[in-house]
Amino acid sequence: MWNVDNGNCLNVFSGHDAIVTCGDFTPDGKTICTGSEDATLRIWNPRSGESIHVVRGLTCLSISSDSTLAITGSKDGSVHIVNITTGKVVSSCSSQTGSTDGNPESIECVLFAPNFPWAVFGGMDQNLTIWDLQNSSPRFICNHEEGVTCLAWFGASKFLATGCCDGRICIWNCLSGECIETFKGHEHAIQSLAVSSNLEFLVSVSMDSTARVFEIRDF
Repeated sequence: MWNVDNGNCLNVFSGHDAIVTCGDFTPDGKTICTGSEDATLRIWNPRSGESIHVVRGLTCLSISSDSTLAITGSKDGSVHIVNITTGKVVSSCSSQTGSTDGNPESIECVLFAPNFPWAVFGGMDQNLTIWDLQNSSPRFICNHEEGVTCLAWFGASKFLATGCCDGRICIWNCLSGECIETFKGHEHAIQSLAVSSNLEFLVSVSMDSTARVFEIRDF
C-alpha cells in the first residue's frame, strides 16, 4: 500500500500463497479485500496489515457500495456473497451449466449493481446471470455465444456491458434481460471494460493488443 503523494510504501500485506490477481479498498476506506491464484479472498486491516478473514476458492471479486459485502467467483463455477465484517458466507449460487466433459465452468467476473439489489456474474459457461440478492435467486440468465470475461455497469443505470471470448461486447437491459446492442471490432477475447465518467464512452481492451472506444451516450 502506497502513499501516492510522496511515493512512500505504507504497508505490505503478506499471506497469499500465489499471485494476487485482484483487490480493492471498501468504499469507506476501512478495509482491503484481495483475491489470489491461491483461490482465497483475504480481508485486511490496512493500518496493521493483519489478515482479518480468509475465504477460500475464488477467481474474481467485487465489493458492495456500502462496504458490507464482497462477491467472489471461483474456478468451480460457484459464487459466494461474503459479509466483510465477519468473513462469513451469507449466500451462494453457481453457474447453470458445465463443460462438455461434465466439469464446472469457471466464473470470470462479478459485480454488484450500483442502484439495484442485484449481483451479476459471468463465466466460461457462456452466461451472464443477474442475481436477486433479496430472494437469492436468478432474475435472468443471459446467454452468449462464447464465455463472458468482464463486466461494466453504465453508471447507476439499468444497462450493463459484457466482454466476451469472441471479441464481442454485448449491451444488456438488466430490467428485461434483453441484449439490445452488440459491439464488434476486436479479433480476440476482451480482457477489460471501463465506462467514462460522463457515461458517453465505453473503452475495451483485448488480447488482440488493441483498445477500442465505443459511444454509449444513447443508453
